[in-house]
Amino acid sequence: MLIAGLTGGMGCGKSFVAKALRDLGCPVIEADEVGHEVLLPGGEAFEPVVATFGKDILNTQGLIDRAALAAKVFENPSELQRLNAIVHPAVRRTSLRRMHEIGERDPHALVIYVAAILLESGAYRDVQKIILVTCTREQQLERSLKRPGATEATVKARLDRQMPPDAKKPFADYLLDASGTEAETLQQTRAIWENLKLQA
Repeated sequence: MLIAGLTGGMGCGKSFVAKALRDLGCPVIEADEVGHEVLLPGGEAFEPVVATFGKDILNTQGLIDRAALAAKVFENPSELQRLNAIVHPAVRRTSLRRMHEIGERDPHALVIYVAAILLESGAYRDVQKIILVTCTREQQLERSLKRPGATEATVKARLDRQMPPDAKKPFADYLLDASGTEAETLQQTRAIWENLKLQA
């Protein structure tokens, strides 16, 4: 089994590339999805997060209200650090467990692990290869503004907080430039997939 990490900044085209790899037959694990799951009741991070940040982050259904939690942590770096210290290890453990299960079913599987903060969180140590998706900052801004509720100020602030692409490039085994047409991005994705399949 070969695990390839797929990363890149906001709006760079990670989701498009992940879907293309899924369509090619790769099992895809999304760190964002796992992050949502671990915060559900019964999830590994639910109880510790409620204990740390208080029951006022719960909605009327007893679920964590992500907006209420975000309001508590995002303006406060030390609180955000506390939240990450609970959530990131839980996401890592759950993701590793899923990778292991896939490997048991198919020892030659090529597993794609999608994580925006693959490098920043240290999760890059759990993958054998890294695919970095890039495009221009203008495109990142334009694409991100199409998301529901996005404003130019919030998108720019998030982009400014992210590790710049040039700092990520030394870690990458494959650079995928998603600044062109969808067909060009798909062509690069397929070439990377073919190369990785030979190693799986």
